[in-house]
Amino acid sequence: MNISELRESNELVNLFCTLAEIPSPSLQEEKVIEWICNYCKENNLQCETDDYKNVYIKIPATDPTKESVLLSAHMDVIGDDSPIIAELDGDLIKANNRTLGADDKAGVTNALFFAKELNKRTDLAHGGLEILFTRDEESGMTGIKHADFNRINSKYVLVLDSDSLGQCLVAGASYVMVDLKVNAPKGGHSGNDIGDKTRENAAKLIADIISDMPQGVFFSENGQVMTSCNLGGICAGNVEVTNVINTDAHATYSIRSSRKDKENELIQTMQEVVDEFNKHYDGIATATITFTEKMPMFEKNEDEYLPILFEAVARKVGLEPEISTFHAGAETHIYANKTNANGEKFSPYLLGLATVCNMHSAREYVDYKSMIKGQELLQALFEAYNK
Repeated sequence: MNISELRESNELVNLFCTLAEIPSPSLQEEKVIEWICNYCKENNLQCETDDYKNVYIKIPATDPTKESVLLSAHMDVIGDDSPIIAELDGDLIKANNRTLGADDKAGVTNALFFAKELNKRTDLAHGGLEILFTRDEESGMTGIKHADFNRINSKYVLVLDSDSLGQCLVAGASYVMVDLKVNAPKGGHSGNDIGDKTRENAAKLIADIISDMPQGVFFSENGQVMTSCNLGGICAGNVEVTNVINTDAHATYSIRSSRKDKENELIQTMQEVVDEFNKHYDGIATATITFTEKMPMFEKNEDEYLPILFEAVARKVGLEPEISTFHAGAETHIYANKTNANGEKFSPYLLGLATVCNMHSAREYVDYKSMIKGQELLQALFEAYNK
């Protein structure tokens, strides 16, 4: 079977290929937004955009005693605006030697196709479906940060952006940027001043601090990394100039954690290293350390209803579910710290409805059969949710 025959025979796959072939780099999503809005109009789906051009789709409840659920995915992809041609290699859909954009066109596809099919059904009493398609997830998450959450009534949010079919990720790590600086103000000449005990080299001093700092896994639980610290880079002096006693040095770290108590413990540990340094070098050198939250934490919710339901449904459709955490960021992190139109805190989960490999690279591909299975899983989950 070639790609044309596959697209002809399967509406879901054809929808994915159509969306994938519309280039939509971050903050250049206009064409795909227009296409989605037209698709909704053609299929009688209620569709609106906000001032930031995020897309909202709503299917009204047929049973007002039940609760709605929100599906969320992002429309932007890694890559430029050059042509994308979907190609078939066995069960794998790839692009013409460039990024395919299955992250997250696979999620958009599954949500959009599901909405079209649900809108035609008359046999299912349900609490309604809400969908949010966001812009600019890949470069700055500005779409989700500009989303109008007062438009959303759902408590449960299924973010369709995991890369493995059958995943339900229940917690994700924060990202804290750490700035470490050392200033040894006297400096001087490496020959004439090297014997002066009041002159220290900032490059050497920051190396001493770094050797005392945590690096790597700080805390793990049940075999999964929960809190980590990673040295990003060091800048001090000039490798071609050796006759200067350096006055300034700079290093950066990233802290990731899905446990707030362990994140605080790690921050305290790093701060204590700096405080001890400043006591030792009082009057000679000063170290400063600052911690800036770049992404809030997605902590595990005490509400186990959705993960338990997902696990049962996945097994029912023949999949082995993976209920776990992930040591990175996604739009789940923003939802987890926001409330809906009713003032309820969102309960988000990162779901995998397709297997996507080598994402963000020219070797990216999606297993189209996994996407079809993901649609089956989504339909079964929604039906079980509305029983």
